[in-house]
Amino acid sequence: MASLVTYKYIKQNPDIMEYIRRADKTLEAMGYTEHSFPHVERVAATSAMVLETLGYDERTIELAKIASIMHDIGNVINRIDHAQSGAVMAFRLLDNLSMPAAEICSVIAAIGNHDEGTAQPLDAISAAMIIGDKTDVRRSRVRNTDLTTFDIHDRVNYAVEMSSVRFSEDKSSIILELQIDTEISSVMEYFEIFMNRMLLCRRASEFLGVNFEMIVNGSKIL
Repeated sequence: MASLVTYKYIKQNPDIMEYIRRADKTLEAMGYTEHSFPHVERVAATSAMVLETLGYDERTIELAKIASIMHDIGNVINRIDHAQSGAVMAFRLLDNLSMPAAEICSVIAAIGNHDEGTAQPLDAISAAMIIGDKTDVRRSRVRNTDLTTFDIHDRVNYAVEMSSVRFSEDKSSIILELQIDTEISSVMEYFEIFMNRMLLCRRASEFLGVNFEMIVNGSKIL
């Protein structure tokens, strides 16, 4: 059965948009970096780019974008186990929209497997979304405007002056390239909090049959 549920439709659904807004409000109250529309839309764009480049079909790409924009809604309940609670929430929302069970399975599996504590690339959709989510590091995600009270997550994100995700020319590697102001945060500090995320990106990339590389300030790190 063909599904009428599209990424565009999801973005126009007021209930789902409210869950995204409220989930981000929860994280804002806890002092976390931005997890609202700029983040989830960037995750969707990166996931789509990865799958398009690797030649996946349009519906697989569409499902990855749907999973991406909904992936953090579980934070409205609690940050702990937000991937799993978000997957359950997404099941109910998508089931009510009469999305076919096979497609719901793909979306909720990706959502339920994106947090680095429990994440596992299970298929192309979940692998691409992991890469999109874990490579989103940038200055604009920092909410704190007082540099003197920055914690390590604030410092690392604020130090990133440029961030891009692209494929190598021969499409054998996904490359995360960062330009970091080392006067704000050291490269070592980046890896102190993001090493598990980068290793997860490597696993997800390998699942898709490509390598994962990281370039920081012009030097290849991974």
